[in-house]
Amino acid sequence: MLDGSIQGTLDHGLWLQTSDRPTYIMAYSDADWAGCPDSSRSTTGFAVFLGPNLVSWKSKKQPTVSKSSTEAEYRAIAYTVQDTLHIKSILFELGFPIKAPVQLLCDNIS
Repeated sequence: MLDGSIQGTLDHGLWLQTSDRPTYIMAYSDADWAGCPDSSRSTTGFAVFLGPNLVSWKSKKQPTVSKSSTEAEYRAIAYTVQDTLHIKSILFELGFPIKAPVQLLCDNIS
């Protein structure tokens, strides 16, 4: 027997439709250099949008210590690109290829 809250939402879901406007992916990436006071590891954060919709995000401590803020930012960008390519691959398999280049925004404080 389905719970009442689930039963009332069986028709909800994610709808992808084709459009005359090009669909785009935009990603934002950031890192803090040596932000953890115990281990000096940096933290990566990113958000990926499909058009105006947030479809993926993450905040995670990097596995190793970065020697510079540039290295920490570079690793954050690499994680973001990896996630973005995965999303593009899934959309392609679903029949929604993204032809526009992915826009990746990051800070340049390093």
